[in-house]
Amino acid sequence: MRDQSDYQLDFSKQHTRQMYDKDLREQKAQKVLAVVHDWVESTGRVEDDLSLLDVGCSTGYFGNLCGKHFGQVVGIDIDEGAVLHAQQRFARDGVSFQVENSLNTSFESASFDVITCSQIYEHVPDPAQLMAEIYRLLKPGGACYFAAGNRLVLIEPHYRLPLLSVFPKAIGNLYLRLAGRGGPYYENHLFLRGLRRLVQDFETLDYTRRIIEDPVTFCAVDMLEPGSRKQRLSLKLLNVAYWLCPTYVWMLVKPSV
Repeated sequence: MRDQSDYQLDFSKQHTRQMYDKDLREQKAQKVLAVVHDWVESTGRVEDDLSLLDVGCSTGYFGNLCGKHFGQVVGIDIDEGAVLHAQQRFARDGVSFQVENSLNTSFESASFDVITCSQIYEHVPDPAQLMAEIYRLLKPGGACYFAAGNRLVLIEPHYRLPLLSVFPKAIGNLYLRLAGRGGPYYENHLFLRGLRRLVQDFETLDYTRRIIEDPVTFCAVDMLEPGSRKQRLSLKLLNVAYWLCPTYVWMLVKPSV
């Protein structure tokens, strides 16, 4: 297992535009919340009565948005600078942010109705421990929003380098150095088979297809115009090669018993 790196502990400084751009963060937040809304509605529950934990909350824009809908919202991250920003800007009654290691949190078991974990698994040294902790923290019948990047992707999303995530780690480290992007390469993406194994303790509700079929409901029109050629091709890709999808969006439900 690799140690947590300075890069991960200070992620918001390494990716300032991504983490502090209000429009960018709120746009992403709306996508996540749309899926969570849909799942909560399907259960017949009311969001005001539910608690939500945002794992990897960073600068707090998503937690702020969720605070307008859920009874209690807690955001956690190991990035102290990002958490401080969230606390100073967004903390209020029912909405809090704290520095926590998502692999071993201080919360009691079965503390939350909903957990969000969006593009986080590849950043931690032990994704299996992350998912075990999420399982522990969820109440029976609760669910985790889980957005996960596929290792088999043409352009690696963090460094925007072709096939970076596909190569073995040693080659990825060398690739970054040769590209003048520093190193080493800390992210650990998984192929679809590995992702399914990672979440095997949960019931998986696949929202990937639903988002592509209905980008309006799921706030994804900026990425996928309804009726467009891109939408049609994306649906065909899912039909013939789901394992090639660049990102998966699942709601992971903890069994009630």
